Amino acid sequence: MGCKIEEFQQEQKKRVRAVQDSMDVLNGKWKIAIITSICCYGKRRFSDILNDIEGLSNRMLSKELKELEINQLVKRTVLDTQPISVQYELTAHGNTLQTIISNLTDWGIEHRKKIVGK
Repeated sequence: MGCKIEEFQQEQKKRVRAVQDSMDVLNGKWKIAIITSICCYGKRRFSDILNDIEGLSNRMLSKELKELEINQLVKRTVLDTQPISVQYELTAHGNTLQTIISNLTDWGIEHRKKIVGK
């Protein structure tokens, strides 16, 4: 009996650690919004993402995109245009977040209705 309780507790610790790991990667005010912007359009230029997200500065967008690149969620492509522009898209690993983004969107819509009535 005690062994099953220990196994259950270990499994729950593993689940909590997994959530913490996920939040370490996605943590911050802007990362989910940036991923959502890219999810909605497939590919997005820097300025488009900046225009999508109210209150986001150039500097913060640059920082957050670099972190998303390091975590292999976003791919950066420099386009051969004049002036040079940069395009971002989700990597295959980043695309695994699509379901989470969709669920957050649905939850956010329902939550807004419940709280604000709109």
